[in-house]
Amino acid sequence: MDDHELQTQTQKQQSQTLQLPLAAAGRRDMARIAILLAAAAVLCLMSSYHSSLPFQSLQVLNFSAIGPPDTHEGRELERILRDASTENKTVIITTLNKAWAEPNSMFDLFLESFRVGQGTHHLLRHVVVVCLDATAFSRCSEVHDRRRCYFLRTTGTDFSGEKLFMSQDYLRMMWRRIDFLASVLQLGYNFLFTDADIVWLRDPFTRLDANADFQIASDFFNGDSNSVRNAVNGGFTFVRANNRTIEFYKFWYSSRQMFPGKHDQDVFNKIKLGPYIEKIGIKMRFLDTVYFGGFCQPSRDMNRVCTMHANCCIGQANKVKDLRQVLEDWRVYLSGHRREMRWRSPENCRRSMKK
Repeated sequence: MDDHELQTQTQKQQSQTLQLPLAAAGRRDMARIAILLAAAAVLCLMSSYHSSLPFQSLQVLNFSAIGPPDTHEGRELERILRDASTENKTVIITTLNKAWAEPNSMFDLFLESFRVGQGTHHLLRHVVVVCLDATAFSRCSEVHDRRRCYFLRTTGTDFSGEKLFMSQDYLRMMWRRIDFLASVLQLGYNFLFTDADIVWLRDPFTRLDANADFQIASDFFNGDSNSVRNAVNGGFTFVRANNRTIEFYKFWYSSRQMFPGKHDQDVFNKIKLGPYIEKIGIKMRFLDTVYFGGFCQPSRDMNRVCTMHANCCIGQANKVKDLRQVLEDWRVYLSGHRREMRWRSPENCRRSMKK
């Protein structure tokens, strides 16, 4: 008998030996073995997942913000987006709740900035305000074009009050926003999302990368717009509607399950380093604070600044005071005092971060 025949016979004997105990076992034993094998497989997968974070294996969930496009909510949103969009299907989106809609408060400053900014007034016709409660919708309808106000109804959560950073309602509101923005992409619209605590001083579209899929502001910019090591801020993002960005938003929203208790920005910082981003092929850019500044890292050049964000700040009252000061400084700058003009320090916000 040659070596090949000997090896074949040995394998048959081993197979028969393995089959004997299984054949002898009853159905109950077979079920126990199956359960044990399945449990072992799950444990192995979980161990592998947590050690290497293979994000591409995370289940992607369906969105629930507006439902299918043929629902009443879907048709209403699509109508508003269509009426507000530019020729290339781009809209500006912000969110609003009762707390920020109070007269002489955040929303009024936001709208005022478009009116006093350079080349920004015409952009108001493209601003869609996503209202999170009935009071916000009523206020939006009074001071903005009612046709640009969309009431995003949510069951089980009250979004009307001021939401403190990292509170449970704050987290729900942030993830609701990601869910909604994903729906906008699925409807085929590009969007520039802006928090309402951002004042617009110049047209920001002139400073965006025409070749990027996803562009996001930075709390602190490291000098490299391609670097994923920039400290991002999700309060200002420009996203083009395509298969890559739709898949990314699905992935981003689903990833919250892996990081419970984290808001969208923290989860973004986790997944931006993962292999799935490369697999999607999405082109990301991180915005320079020279043009897109904030209280974390203010733009020092008033000749180039486009937006200023009340980031690195806790409390609506502090944000309102220091943003009002920004607009005051901006008016002085526009009056002709351009060479010597500098932003005053946002002291209310700085004190709020030290408490």
